[in-house]
Amino acid sequence: MRVAIVGAGPTGLYAATALARHGHEVTVVDRDPGPAPGGDWERKGVMQFHHPHGLRRQILTALEAELPEVRDALLAAGAELCILPAEGSRPETVVGMACRREVFELVLRRTAAAESGVTLRCGHVEDVLRSRGRAAGLRVDGAEVAADLVLNASGRAGRIGDDLRAPGTGRDCGLSYVSRQYELLPGAEPGPVNAPVGLISRMPGYFFAVFLQDNRTLSTTFCRLSTDRELAGLRVTEAFEAAAGAVPGFAEWTDPARTRPITAVLPGGHLHNAYRGQLDEEGRVALPGLIHLGDAVCTTNPTAGRGITTSVLQAQHLVSLIGGPGSRDLETVTLEFDRWCAEQIKPWFDDHMIWDAEQLRQWAGADIDLSRPLASGYIVEAAQADPSLMRYVGPYLSMQALPATLAAAEPRAREIYAGGWRAPLPTGPSRDDLVSLISRVGV
Repeated sequence: MRVAIVGAGPTGLYAATALARHGHEVTVVDRDPGPAPGGDWERKGVMQFHHPHGLRRQILTALEAELPEVRDALLAAGAELCILPAEGSRPETVVGMACRREVFELVLRRTAAAESGVTLRCGHVEDVLRSRGRAAGLRVDGAEVAADLVLNASGRAGRIGDDLRAPGTGRDCGLSYVSRQYELLPGAEPGPVNAPVGLISRMPGYFFAVFLQDNRTLSTTFCRLSTDRELAGLRVTEAFEAAAGAVPGFAEWTDPARTRPITAVLPGGHLHNAYRGQLDEEGRVALPGLIHLGDAVCTTNPTAGRGITTSVLQAQHLVSLIGGPGSRDLETVTLEFDRWCAEQIKPWFDDHMIWDAEQLRQWAGADIDLSRPLASGYIVEAAQADPSLMRYVGPYLSMQALPATLAAAEPRAREIYAGGWRAPLPTGPSRDDLVSLISRVGV
């Protein structure tokens, strides 16, 4: 079968290479020409490309299932496995991989380019070709690319086939962030960590993290309310450095004696939770042979690190539904894929819609409302008071269990909060302290 894929991000590249190995002829179209000859890759139009990313265990499992050499190539390129140490009866566990997104995409792209059944084409997709009520390929810069199946992996801002499915649901997360990448100096030891992926801490009014990445690099992040214009000054280098030096843990990592910056301070915004299925407003497949996947189906607040995971899981499942060469009813495939996404992907979107709104209330100084069901974040925090809740919280955090499984822990978490317990605040400057720092450096 001839397959045309719009978008050469992780979702499109994974799907393309896997489908080619199942015997299909695949063309991937993207406006980005790929890395420059010197290796630099700006990736215009992909705001999140140089921001922190986490590769969860599910991504490694998907690679092992369809593209096993990619895992080894990532390790050879400097990526490192994130390992949860053994504790009690629990064995040592690989929970993910520390790797910058640009390295991850570069390895995936090289793998796709080397695959005999994959053609990478640079160009602008203008429309989906249609013939006899079915998708028939793509119009790329005025030329036609014939295909039996079109996959839309163009991302959250893509508009391919926008008129052929019902409007999605979602809203802005209410958060913005700035990040910066560093590398450890020769002989320097890593800084403090409190999680397998690095250092993560939530303060009233802001969030900060240091994510371990490949080749002794790290990505640092400050996250704030989008409406907090005073903390928006963190995008200025002097303000970012002043704030980084004032936050315990963060300061150790960004100490000039330990690391040096390798990027500018990078702003990130317009963060949305969004979900959109395959069907039109009447519940039908409007154009058989056109299937949307990845961010075109679901996007979530990036601070939880679920984005690439939900996208690659979609691609892996769709590849399994399509299978190898031979006739198949693409309308049935689309319906089955839409049903699976509603059961396995949409719950993570729903979870963010509830918890993100509650987090905004929390940052604004509101207390927990025990008259309503507890949001997932409160149940996770309650495990600090009762570690036995980790038997529910752990699988949820690692995305091994859907958010609904936390319902079993809610009664005990509710007891904890009703008794007056609240999560202790981490050590560090307040939001107002950061604003004063920003002001003092003249921003």
